[in-house]
Amino acid sequence: MNDNARPPAPTSPEPQDAAYWDATDEARELLNEDRFKEALIELRRVLEADSSNGYAFYYTGVALYEIAELAPARDAYRACLTTMPKHLGARIAYAHVLRQLGSHREALREGLAALSQAPGDGDCLHAVGLAYHARGDMTSARRYLDAFLETHPELEATLEVRTLLATMTAVDDFRDRRASDDDN
Repeated sequence: MNDNARPPAPTSPEPQDAAYWDATDEARELLNEDRFKEALIELRRVLEADSSNGYAFYYTGVALYEIAELAPARDAYRACLTTMPKHLGARIAYAHVLRQLGSHREALREGLAALSQAPGDGDCLHAVGLAYHARGDMTSARRYLDAFLETHPELEATLEVRTLLATMTAVDDFRDRRASDDDN
């Protein structure tokens, strides 16, 4: 499951927020057990009971992402942000899904919005760096991905980003050698 899928429980929720969170208990358990389709059924039930439950939309996005239904996951994250505009995990996940669907400009916009909400946050830096990379702006991608590595992320993400940066460097070196050879 993606790392943004399991945010901690709200720390000081409003009563309605706490009720929304509690309503997703069963679905979150199913997600933790990688039972995504069952979680979707439970989340549909939760949303039928109250279509303003942002957490249910968020976890619907998580489940859909995990079964590779990216466009519906995008829509679920967007619905979460409509009801809970400050849900950082949803905004970051939305940025990643937009990037994966080829909406690079929108992915960058959402990533930067997340970063303005949580300056210096590693997950935000990661989303922005990958969005810049997808847009072909390697200078900006390097800057944000290097900043992401400075947050000491988990090993898997660290290896992914280091591999991406090494590939970018190798491509730059190849272009430089080729340009030098063309000049001779």
